[in-house]
Amino acid sequence: MSSHPSTLKAAFWMAGWLAAMLVMAIAGRETTRELDVFQIMEMRSVIGLVMLYPLIHLAGGFAKLKTARPWQQVGRNIAHYGAQFAWFKALTLIPLAQVISIEFTMPIWTAILAVAFLGERMGLWKNLAVALGVIGVVIIVRPGTNEIVPGQIIALAAAVGFAVSVTMVKSLTRADSVVTILFWMLLIQSIIGLVPALDVWRWPSAYAWAWIIVIAFCGTFSHYCLTRAMLHADATVVVPMDFLHVPLAALAGWLLYGERLDTLTILGAALILSGNLLNLKGTGARKK
Repeated sequence: MSSHPSTLKAAFWMAGWLAAMLVMAIAGRETTRELDVFQIMEMRSVIGLVMLYPLIHLAGGFAKLKTARPWQQVGRNIAHYGAQFAWFKALTLIPLAQVISIEFTMPIWTAILAVAFLGERMGLWKNLAVALGVIGVVIIVRPGTNEIVPGQIIALAAAVGFAVSVTMVKSLTRADSVVTILFWMLLIQSIIGLVPALDVWRWPSAYAWAWIIVIAFCGTFSHYCLTRAMLHADATVVVPMDFLHVPLAALAGWLLYGERLDTLTILGAALILSGNLLNLKGTGARKK
């Protein structure tokens, strides 16, 4: 499957991804206070399948969801399941800001993988977007001299796993529809996680149920947005836009929890935004 290149459309769909991932980070932190990560992930996948049905129906039903690359679907979802587990686990071990900041090494791994396996090219503007994004994240996080803790290693493993998953999604969009990719993601991950989830199962409270529904919705349709973005632009164009997650998380912390936005945080956010604007400008200039 293919679509006409459009950086503007890719940016629009990435905005949906960013919003959903921000909400899911908060929901994940709240839900893991009560439930095991395996159970949360299984409920997310099963409920997500139900939520996806309207799109399956519009796509022509289950008969239209045959994948052209079944083994690549399996490999992609093993990588994504492992990365998602590590991400949720890291939320229980280290502060949210650390999880998000370490997660943002993902564009570096994705760029390397996209160049190595998808034949994409970095170029000046993409390199600048990644470089400014990394500098911006470092300025916001301001890593200290504390020793590395297990939660940070787990968060880094999640970032690498997500990069593998994103790269494989870009490849899958060349053969399968967005709804097909999402359907196989939810189905395969439901199968992978069934036994571990049953082993730790406990009935959720009403509070946890509410957050699980949020996780299922955001987890499913964030990937719809990401996959749609991949249809319109290279992975090396799309993923640097995700650096905006960090300043948006800082803004959410300020608005929701009264966390202070200092000068360095604002400077880091400005660098990240500048990198993305340069990336969009450079891509647009090449299409003229």
